[in-house]
Amino acid sequence: MQTLISTSNRLDYLDGVRAFALLLGIVFHASLSFMPIYIGWAVMDVSTSSMVSVFMNISHSFRMELFFLIAGFFSHMTFHGKGAQTFIRSRVVRIAIPFVVAWFVLRPLLVSCWIMGAESLRGEPQIIAALAAGFASLGQLPAGLFTGSHLWFLYYLLLISGFTLVLRYLMCLYAPVRKKMGAIANKLVGWLCRSAVALVAIAIPTAACLWAMSHWGVDTPDKTLLPMLPVLVLYGGFFGFGWLLHREPPFIAQFARLSWSKSTLCLCAIVATTQLAGFEYQQNHAHYLVLKAAYLFSYALMMWTLVSLTIGLFKRFLSRPSKIVRYIADASYWLYLIHLPIVIWLQIAFAELALHWSIKLVAVSLLTLLIALVLYDLVVRATFMGKILNGKRKARVLFSFGRDTGMQQFLRS
Repeated sequence: MQTLISTSNRLDYLDGVRAFALLLGIVFHASLSFMPIYIGWAVMDVSTSSMVSVFMNISHSFRMELFFLIAGFFSHMTFHGKGAQTFIRSRVVRIAIPFVVAWFVLRPLLVSCWIMGAESLRGEPQIIAALAAGFASLGQLPAGLFTGSHLWFLYYLLLISGFTLVLRYLMCLYAPVRKKMGAIANKLVGWLCRSAVALVAIAIPTAACLWAMSHWGVDTPDKTLLPMLPVLVLYGGFFGFGWLLHREPPFIAQFARLSWSKSTLCLCAIVATTQLAGFEYQQNHAHYLVLKAAYLFSYALMMWTLVSLTIGLFKRFLSRPSKIVRYIADASYWLYLIHLPIVIWLQIAFAELALHWSIKLVAVSLLTLLIALVLYDLVVRATFMGKILNGKRKARVLFSFGRDTGMQQFLRS
């Protein structure tokens, strides 16, 4: 058995996949104000479309699962390449510290966003008063501490990383058990990566996990620090699968193999999920439970095929080292951390404009990325914040003020 432990070569296409998952989350949040029904979001635009519901359903089915799978893959790489102490220190520095600091900065801003959004629906938002009310909400602590934000994924990543280390430690206490379990895991993951029917098979237990969610889909566990077991199992499963994928070199390539049959399966799952989604609120339907089971199976199948195809497409087209992909990958963590207040401020600003929803969605998404990217290059990349988020400080690229500009160095390197 050959275990892949090399960390010398950066896997650009997987960096790209991780960045894609995070950036897709920005577009996902940017789309929420254009939903045709009020879903409790901060603001609702005057231009809406049912197409946004379809996009929301599809993107929400796989973006965080993709992120946790890649996180598991890189976690195994770090743990076995640099050791347990380095791995634990990196979790503390790159996940726990950003989670705590970002929550205290962003939570008041998000509270003010909801206040401004509600006021915009009734007239003119009072920006200063809303910001003051947002920061005043910190006076209610410890009630609501570390909840009510999009940073829940960092909390779950810490929990899952901790569970993984404890499980590994327990298995190491009994070498024969560890050897036996390792062999079983390799055999199972190998079959899941190679078999033509594996994605259909893995969709069955995934659908069973989805059944325990509070609605038809994946719950967002941002209301409490008490872990939601179905969500923890789902994301923990993808993290664990990513962890195991790194154990053998051929696994990731086999799992991400592109094929017409997989693409067709994905398309069928998307169509079925879209057609069945409307039955969620028809609880008096004679075949409600059958429809729910069919929906959750197709949802799980859509989830797994999209995860596999996304990695496959990035491997096909972005395997070669790319300075641009690396820059975006480095920036993506920061972009996702700070995007939500910017998105909602822009949604409020655009809500009453007489423009088509698609134009506003593109504008909100691009402006959010532009603002966050400028901030990244100016105040993060070359500072201590860049060292925390990216592992080390790096030279600015967009804003370098010397004779030999950062862009010139970037293009030469």
